[in-house]
Amino acid sequence: MSISPERAPDMKPLMLFGSELRKHRKRTGLSQERLAQIIRFSPSLVGFIERGQRTPGRDFVQRCDAALQTGGELLRLWNRVTGEATPGWFRSWLDIEQEAHTLHTWQPLYIPGLLQTEEYARIVIRGEPGISDEQVEKLVAGRLERQAILTRTNAPLFRAVLDEGILHRPIGGKEVMRTQLARLTEAVRSPRVGLQIVPLSTGATTGLLGGFVIAQLSGGTDAVYIDSATHGHVTNRLEDVKAVHSRYDAIRAEALPAHVSIELIREAEKTWT
Repeated sequence: MSISPERAPDMKPLMLFGSELRKHRKRTGLSQERLAQIIRFSPSLVGFIERGQRTPGRDFVQRCDAALQTGGELLRLWNRVTGEATPGWFRSWLDIEQEAHTLHTWQPLYIPGLLQTEEYARIVIRGEPGISDEQVEKLVAGRLERQAILTRTNAPLFRAVLDEGILHRPIGGKEVMRTQLARLTEAVRSPRVGLQIVPLSTGATTGLLGGFVIAQLSGGTDAVYIDSATHGHVTNRLEDVKAVHSRYDAIRAEALPAHVSIELIREAEKTWT
């Protein structure tokens, strides 16, 4: 007997999603192997997700909806599962991020969330003290879902300035870093994504004070997201926005040109192989 979302309030979200996927798969008479073949994912991944051991991405869920003719039921459940993982203070930024026509970010410590690979994101998120494995997986899924804005039809311009130290910090080990840096060089193939690196030789820089994102919205109103030790701060207060813009301009003036930055990323990628 299958368990509906409404009747399983105590079931872990990932297990609930897996149960619903298994229900629909069996309804159509498909084996895990046959479903995997249709949606072009591995049978092992289908098994992990049905057991609630991995969080599926949007593409996986949409392909399952189509293959199993669920009328979008799995995607609706997936949106609910991943949405529950978003901290309340961050939800206002998600709305701003979706509406922005341009996003500028400076990151001194790690790859921006919109460009992180799944494994890199998982390790960064797992570094939060006291976080459970289930919370990690839901947050990873939410972060990967955000990345869809960079491939949609009206994708915003995304310009990121990174500290060179990010390229050499061993987050997750060699394979995770190699794949992550390859992701960066792949991302800049889009004319709407730009990357620049502030070299270590710059020494002290105003950017060491912390990371931030500037969202430029239609109508001339900008908003900023500023990292902090506990949770980020979102504001459109004019004085704050002007201060962050000034800091970004100063940091970007110290950055290498885009083509030099990409070559630096490629060289760093080689060191992780």
